Amino acid sequence: MIADVLSDTTTRMSKALEAAKEDFATVRTGRANPQLFQKILVSYYGTLTPLGQLASLHNQEARTLLITPYDKGALRDIEQAIRDTPNLGANVGNDGTVIRATLPELTNDRRKEFVKIVRGKAEDAKVAVRNIRRRAKDDLDQLKSEIGEDEIARAEKELEQITRSHVDGIDDALKRKESELLEI
Repeated sequence: MIADVLSDTTTRMSKALEAAKEDFATVRTGRANPQLFQKILVSYYGTLTPLGQLASLHNQEARTLLITPYDKGALRDIEQAIRDTPNLGANVGNDGTVIRATLPELTNDRRKEFVKIVRGKAEDAKVAVRNIRRRAKDDLDQLKSEIGEDEIARAEKELEQITRSHVDGIDDALKRKESELLEI
């Protein structure tokens, strides 16, 4: 039973770590990255749909992304959704079949602003990991009547090691993203 709790906790924390890495990828660096646009929500026939499901995204140049909608009728909706996305600042234009989104050059102040955003996302991920740890600790406490306290104490130490490794993983991803953002 302890192994089940720890296994479930490890799985959940790994998912939180992966979600944090995906969130970091949505914060732009000096280059156009298709991942920046993947999660932009477009109103497609009244339903908010991620852009990655409505169009193919390709790098045309270092700061230009070529967006080819699968349904040409969604062209204007996609263009409007990209324009309305905060923190992107993309210049958007279409030629009737494809959309070209050009990202402006990042200023030093803008880079520092993005670092703050990434740090906030990292803190949110750490909070999620800590919440998972708290739930696991509660589950272990419920097992105290069935299993000895020594076993519970060992499991709690293992839980702390699992938590520490995932928090360290978030910190490592944060450091990589910060250096990527501050690189000129």
